Amino acid sequence: MIEEPKADYRTGIGTDIHRVVEGGKLMLCGVYVPYPAGLAGHSDGDVALHAVIDAVLGAAGMGDIGTWFPDTDPKWKDADSKELLSIVREQLEEKHWQVVNVDLIIHAEEPKLAPVKGQMQRAVAGLLDIDFTAVNIKAKTNEGLGEIGAGDAIAATATALLRKKRKRTL
Repeated sequence: MIEEPKADYRTGIGTDIHRVVEGGKLMLCGVYVPYPAGLAGHSDGDVALHAVIDAVLGAAGMGDIGTWFPDTDPKWKDADSKELLSIVREQLEEKHWQVVNVDLIIHAEEPKLAPVKGQMQRAVAGLLDIDFTAVNIKAKTNEGLGEIGAGDAIAATATALLRKKRKRTL
């Protein structure tokens, strides 16, 4: 008789915030977003992917983005966050974790993200090797309140659900 594989599930949460800087290149979810400003950061400042990285690392009990890619290490200066997430995904696979879904909120007064949300959703799904319907992206303003509402910062919050892949036994 074949025993069905047992599955463990875990959730994680990640968050990040970066200052908006004039003249930078705005990257969110690994997608270039046309805007006259970008985000300050040791890497490319992609707050959305940073939040996703923290969420999946947390769910797997593997620490956080600062432990894996410290901003004190020149190796990660100007790093492409897509590459960082790919490294994390490889580590998840080695430990037999599979991402089930990701729910992501991007907190930004500007730019309006509705025109690029689908592209961002597909980018995250591709980086995690999951179906694009397993990625949900929401864009929220801060109604003019705080650093985000003033347009001085963009933040992101993500949750991830992981499933431990078990070998089938006969």
